[in-house]
Amino acid sequence: MNADESANQPDADPREERFVVDTALLAEDQILGLVEEYCTRYHGLNDTESPFDERDKVLGAVKRGDLVVWFDPVENTAGLGQKP
Repeated sequence: MNADESANQPDADPREERFVVDTALLAEDQILGLVEEYCTRYHGLNDTESPFDERDKVLGAVKRGDLVVWFDPVENTAGLGQKP
């Protein structure tokens, strides 16, 4: 793509970009669901007998802000991940 072609490309729609959700806006059961999903997805595949053993550590990381809740409006999904 040359400079002329890139100038004609529309800008990305900011409404389609992932964003961090303040955990204060979420119910405790929503946060726990995200924590459990994170534990099973990221710890359940690495020979851990009980991936939920990590639940308290992951929840602590969310409470400290080390892990944040990302929302993807295109996929309409949320998940835990690293801070931006």
